[in-house]
Amino acid sequence: MARTKTGFVRRRRHKKILKMTKGQWGTRSKNFKRANEAMMRSLWYAYRDRRQRRRQLRRLWIQRINAAARMNGMKYSQLIHGLKRAGIELDRKSLAAIAVNDADTFSRIVQAARQSG
Repeated sequence: MARTKTGFVRRRRHKKILKMTKGQWGTRSKNFKRANEAMMRSLWYAYRDRRQRRRQLRRLWIQRINAAARMNGMKYSQLIHGLKRAGIELDRKSLAAIAVNDADTFSRIVQAARQSG
């Protein structure tokens, strides 16, 4: 059986990876082997950090809600418990946005939570 050489398939694959690592430093953008290592690591970091971004945003929302709740004389945990008992289904993202942008509405939400809890 005749030997099949890689030919244009290898060139396409190399060009694709070198294009992905275009802005990297030194041989990480020139040498295929180093570029492939850099590309694989960067894709793993991107995958990992998409999940970490969600965690960090949730922590930020909780901090903002807690700060605004304490300005209204209530702790974060008491506020969340009161909201659950009152049947107010607001997620932390929207609660944090209300706390930052509209203090009057947030104070009314805190009053509703205080009355139910």
